[in-house]
Amino acid sequence: MSPQSSTPRYTVPGLSTKEGGRLIDLLMMRLHSLNDLALTLKHIHWNVTGPHFIAVHEMLDPQTLAVRGMADAAAERISALGGVPHGTAGVLVAERTWHDYSVGRADAIAHLGALDLVYAGIIEDHRKAAAKAASVDPVTEDLLIEHLRSLEQFQWFVRAHLENSAGDLSTADAGSETQAAAKAGPSRAIPAKKTANSGRTAKKAATGKRAR
Repeated sequence: MSPQSSTPRYTVPGLSTKEGGRLIDLLMMRLHSLNDLALTLKHIHWNVTGPHFIAVHEMLDPQTLAVRGMADAAAERISALGGVPHGTAGVLVAERTWHDYSVGRADAIAHLGALDLVYAGIIEDHRKAAAKAASVDPVTEDLLIEHLRSLEQFQWFVRAHLENSAGDLSTADAGSETQAAAKAGPSRAIPAKKTANSGRTAKKAATGKRAR
């Protein structure tokens, strides 16, 4: 479900509490997205296989640490705006608009194919959030832009493994994580373990990007 809009009792000087509430709601979904990304990166870190194992395994830990830092910064901005940052798994699952990451144990390059779609969805939604924040609060906009700088660099690291010498991405036409994994690497992927929420109907249409 979508997060409930709430107006804080106070917010930062120069903003109305209504404006603060809009920013809090915006940042809460970004916080959920970043927390989910950090968990997804660790899941991939634990489940990569094949000849590229060590390179991808070690590439993902610095990304995980950076994303956790982004989540912390988003949560602290929510608090500064007078809101309550919710970081528990239950709230994340209840309010997110996407499924769990869908690839289990798989070749490292196959995982990177799926991760490319994950990053694309997060970056797209971060850009939309930054654009909405721009008209209300340049501080929140700046925070999201700073996140984007690193998120886009991390996606570049991922895409470098998926690009051929002509500049084409192996996952260019993929419509889902599993399709991207199949296009990028050997077909040795094991679907992620189903959970109570993994089979629910997506709240956004399945596209090449995971809206987050």
